[in-house]
Amino acid sequence: MANVLYLTHRMPFPPDKGDKITTFNFLRHLATKHRVFLGAFVDSEADWAQADELKAYCAETKLIRIAPLRQRAWSATAFLHGASISEVYHRDAGLQAWVDDVVPRHGIRTGLAYCSAMAPYLAGPKFAPMRRVTHYADVDSEKWKTYAATKRPPMSWVYGREARTLLDLERRMSAQYDITSFVSDADAALYRQLAPESAAQVRVIPNGVDTDYFSPDLPFDSPFAAGSQAVVFTGAMDYWPNADAVVWFANEVFGRIRQQRPEAEFWIVGSKPGAGVTKLESIAGVHVTGRVPDVRPYLAHAGAVVAPLRVARGTQNKVLEAYAMARAVVMTSAAANGLLPADFIAGSTHDEPPAMAAAVVQALAQPPGFDAARQYVMTQYSWRNAFGLLDEALQTVPMEST
Repeated sequence: MANVLYLTHRMPFPPDKGDKITTFNFLRHLATKHRVFLGAFVDSEADWAQADELKAYCAETKLIRIAPLRQRAWSATAFLHGASISEVYHRDAGLQAWVDDVVPRHGIRTGLAYCSAMAPYLAGPKFAPMRRVTHYADVDSEKWKTYAATKRPPMSWVYGREARTLLDLERRMSAQYDITSFVSDADAALYRQLAPESAAQVRVIPNGVDTDYFSPDLPFDSPFAAGSQAVVFTGAMDYWPNADAVVWFANEVFGRIRQQRPEAEFWIVGSKPGAGVTKLESIAGVHVTGRVPDVRPYLAHAGAVVAPLRVARGTQNKVLEAYAMARAVVMTSAAANGLLPADFIAGSTHDEPPAMAAAVVQALAQPPGFDAARQYVMTQYSWRNAFGLLDEALQTVPMEST
């Protein structure tokens, strides 16, 4: 058993969105073998209310309540210092003081930082004796570069600057950390090109899916009206790529589906939808649920699942969860980019509205129960495989003191 310091940019509980699913499963795994010291930011009062449940997995926690509006204002100082906005947003003297204290106090020799903004907390020569690993959902700097290409000035300039400064941060942190890991081969290969000096330290630790939890064999009541054919999208709706995806699909694709399948309905399932998403309900057949207690009933009774992301990096948990529920997924090439190849993925990947609409119509015509998709997840995306690679990256050592 070792003492492990674990730093996350968002409290890893409850596991109700992509990054929190990964960070929580890492935490739960590490807690079975080690004493985990967790430092994390909390940006939701609903999450804060569940902090005690999270603490059961940890030897000690340092949770920092963060006010998004205040932090965004503070992040503007990044322009004065040549730093990335993401780094400044997550810079906190209290968390740094806790890290500086807890590492020597407990003889911690292993550290895991989730995302580049958390890596600076373990930077510098005093932490050099530690085994340090950073894990990324994707190449974050490249995502901002993509954002810049989709926006007009002045936001395109802001996003372009963020891409440059964040890549600089990523490279500086990789030079100090022992391992920099990504969830997909595609992102790992891209980062080796962007940071060739650290290519030898780059690894892949894929996402996983709890296939007992996401199982088509579990009984769920249908949330849909009898006779309807539900086309479902799941995801946090305060995340711009998700909001962009459903707006594009509702306006450019869904009408083509309704022409052939008048009973089709588009269900947008996810928390915190903004005005641009909620107004989509003015389109016949479109439903916006907001936060739901469980996405599984929506997946279990979906006629088809869609992932029409036009901006995406890494591996999409929403796709893997639908596959685990034995559902067909029609997606864009951006959403499919981080997935390991399979014949049925290539056949259901389309970027043009007519082709995507035709693929959804075809999926709606098929009987439920896409067993090949579930088998794909069980063999390629088991948490057991991910945990083995995480352990290998951390190379944890016996704790020296308590």
